[in-house]
Amino acid sequence: QVQLVESGGGLVQPGGSLRLSCAASGSIFRINAMGWYRQSPGKERELVARITSGGITNYADSVKGRFTISRDNAKNAVYLQMNNLKPEDTAVYYCNAEVESFRRIAMTYWGKGTLVTVSS
Repeated sequence: QVQLVESGGGLVQPGGSLRLSCAASGSIFRINAMGWYRQSPGKERELVARITSGGITNYADSVKGRFTISRDNAKNAVYLQMNNLKPEDTAVYYCNAEVESFRRIAMTYWGKGTLVTVSS
């Protein structure tokens, strides 16, 4: 089994910054892509940013230029630096990882989410 634990959410004023962290632990041979998704009330969960094991990134258009995703492969961790936050960024943010076990079986795992609230 694999566990993903997020941290770093909270309340921030518009224009402010937050940094989310997510660490994976458990039966991990290799982690392929890692990413951040978000879901706000009444909306579908959406991709925010994704990064491959080789460092290739992609972002939702709504966060390009404001958010930066990075990862530390040695720590099985992924980060999301969020700058110039807007009220529409308010959501529960979920960490996601495509993990290959020692049996070479690949599965996708999700964290429990961390709430980000952008409000004055």
